[in-house]
Amino acid sequence: MTGCDGHSHDHDHAEPDDTSTALGTSLRPSINFASVICLNETTQNSGRDVLKLYEERLTPQPSLISQDDPDEDPELLLVVPFSEAVTMKSISILSHHGSPGNSATIGTAAPRTVRIYVDRSNLDFETVRDLEPTATITLVPPSHQWSEEHGYGTIDYPLRPAGRFQNISEIALYFCDNYEMPEGHGASSNMDDFDDDRVSTEITYVGFKGKGTNMKRKAVKAVYETRGMKKDHKMPGSKYFGMEGV
Repeated sequence: MTGCDGHSHDHDHAEPDDTSTALGTSLRPSINFASVICLNETTQNSGRDVLKLYEERLTPQPSLISQDDPDEDPELLLVVPFSEAVTMKSISILSHHGSPGNSATIGTAAPRTVRIYVDRSNLDFETVRDLEPTATITLVPPSHQWSEEHGYGTIDYPLRPAGRFQNISEIALYFCDNYEMPEGHGASSNMDDFDDDRVSTEITYVGFKGKGTNMKRKAVKAVYETRGMKKDHKMPGSKYFGMEGV
């Protein structure tokens, strides 16, 4: 089984606003909010709630927190459909850990790695743990995210290769580990060797930049469960094998 290693460390620091940047404009107006789903969230619809307006990106609440289970990995799977086909150039992810005053929830940690999947329907934890992602990003540590040197601002992570993010209808973000876990662990890889209790992952902002295409989104039939309890997405005794991505 594979671990939760990241492959991309590139990032740019956001402009004071989200208009007329090299990485595009906010894609929030194109999000189909009624169909946003997040598996393993503690509070229902909190995955939807962190898709905030750009000017609210630095607010600590509402936040998305994985369900509290010391024996389970603190995974989150956020699925975001769009009302039109979009070309996505960058993604922003923020947690309040390390922020001035450290306004994050006690007993949580910032995400470390995000695996990104494009236009893949019916994803669940069983599938994404070994499915080849479209891209994998290692997020910068909270101390870097909130440092004075970087203006306490949101960091934009460019999405590469760019061709994989053109004319897309849906994006899924799999947060498989956090900064309280040993590097390279997570995604149910080798956590049996990790004796400490798992700490929940907390995210306070997710944003996308790019451009819309004015092309109506194709209907995608997918079935998800409310709140997506982790225990409902595990098969006791099953073995996971690599699967080819598309």
